[in-house]
Amino acid sequence: MAVKKKDNFQVYVKQIEAISKVANLITSGMYLEELLRLIVQVTAEVMNSKISSLMLLDPDKKELMVKATQSISEAYNRKPNVRLGEGIAGVVARDNKPICVLDVREDARYLNRDVAKKEELCSLACVPLAVKGRVIGALNCYTSKKHKFSKHELDLLAALANQAAIAIENAELDLRARSAEEALTTRKLVERAKDVLSQDAGILPSEAYRLIQKQSMNMRKSMREVAEAIILAKDIKASKD
Repeated sequence: MAVKKKDNFQVYVKQIEAISKVANLITSGMYLEELLRLIVQVTAEVMNSKISSLMLLDPDKKELMVKATQSISEAYNRKPNVRLGEGIAGVVARDNKPICVLDVREDARYLNRDVAKKEELCSLACVPLAVKGRVIGALNCYTSKKHKFSKHELDLLAALANQAAIAIENAELDLRARSAEEALTTRKLVERAKDVLSQDAGILPSEAYRLIQKQSMNMRKSMREVAEAIILAKDIKASKD
C-alpha cells in the first residue's frame, strides 16, 4: 500500500511539473513553432501517449491544421486539414467540448481510419484549445491500445490545453507586434532613402520611390535592404567629405 501511495504521489508530482512547464511558456518569448513542439512533447510524456498532436484553427478557411506532433510518422504528419465541424477534432473545435473515442479505427466520425490502422492508433482524447471562450485549435492524445480516459486524465489534458492556448495566443500577439514594428521600421528607412535619392539625383520623391521599387525587383532584395544600402552609401560619402 505504501508503495502504491508513493507511486501515485510521483505521478501527481510529474503532472504538476508538466502543467507548470507549459504555464511557464506563457511568458517565455519563444517563437511559435518551437513553442508548439514543446507543448506536444510535454503532453505526450505526461499522458504516456503514442502520439500527441496540436492543431490550430485557420479562422478564414475554417480548417484545423496539424502544426506540431512528436510523431515521426510521415502518414500521420501529412494528414489533410480538417474542416470545422467535421471529424473528431472538427467537432471538438466547433463545440468547444472534449471528445474521447475508445477506438478511432472503428469510429465512423474519425476521418483518417486508414492512417490510424497503419500507425496502430487506438484510443483518442481530443480537447479544445480556447482563450476566453474563443477556440484556436485542438490538442490530441492517442494510445496504441484501447484505453478509457479517466476524468482525472481528461482534467489534466484540459489543464495542459488551457495553459497551451494562452501561451500560443501570447506568442501570436508577440509575433504580430514584432511584424508591425518591423513594418514601421521598414517604412521609415524607405522614406529616408527616398529623400536621400531625391536630393542626390534631383528627382521627385515619387520618382525616387519607384527607383527603389525597381531596384528591389531587379536585385531580388527587399525594399528595406535597398533602402539600407542607399542610406549606408550616403553615410559613407558624408564621412569622407
